[in-house]
Amino acid sequence: MQINGATVLVTGGNRGLGKAFVEEFLERGAKKVYAAARDPRSVTNLGAVPIALDVTDAASIARAAAEAGDVTLIVNNAGVSTAGPTFIEADPADIRRAFETNVFGPLDVTRAFVPALVANGGGHVLNVASVLSWLPSGGYGATKAALWSATNALRAELKPRGIGVTGLYMGYVDTDMAAHITLPKSEPRTITRAAADGIEAGADEVLADEVTRAVRAALSGDPAAVIS
Repeated sequence: MQINGATVLVTGGNRGLGKAFVEEFLERGAKKVYAAARDPRSVTNLGAVPIALDVTDAASIARAAAEAGDVTLIVNNAGVSTAGPTFIEADPADIRRAFETNVFGPLDVTRAFVPALVANGGGHVLNVASVLSWLPSGGYGATKAALWSATNALRAELKPRGIGVTGLYMGYVDTDMAAHITLPKSEPRTITRAAADGIEAGADEVLADEVTRAVRAALSGDPAAVIS
């Protein structure tokens, strides 16, 4: 799929990695980029089209799908990191909220926009996951593992309809969500550049940094090596 001339919807497009995605697609010549956020007034990129979207609210998703019926590329970027570092210590309500946003949100948004993608001649879906899809990390990691599995299932289901599906996986990114992390972080535009290249190449997965590539490669070996 070519980004030049595409019409893109980026969930969580008002800040962090989502804002970087909006900038990336506009610079690559996208015809239109919808920057979706719960409060569209928080979208500051003047080149984007703000749109209200709460990925955990069915009515909000339906309204966005009706408003943005010209979309050809969906970027499921919106996410939360509320579940604690372990299942035992985390508030169960936080774990459920993380699953609602990080797993059911992308599934529900994709489901709602599939008719538009098909009507517009096919298209592409990018799901933003994490290296934590393959590492033990409590509730948050579990949501990303579930998104990895869901992304693989969607790829098989949507290919006959002319829709490609790419999963994006990376370590820490220098955004507000990872502000408390002291480990090395990637620049947001480094990640969005790799993701955009992957979309245009029709890649099933984009492994956007060295840590992620190493962890992904280790999955074929002893599981204990990945965990340690």
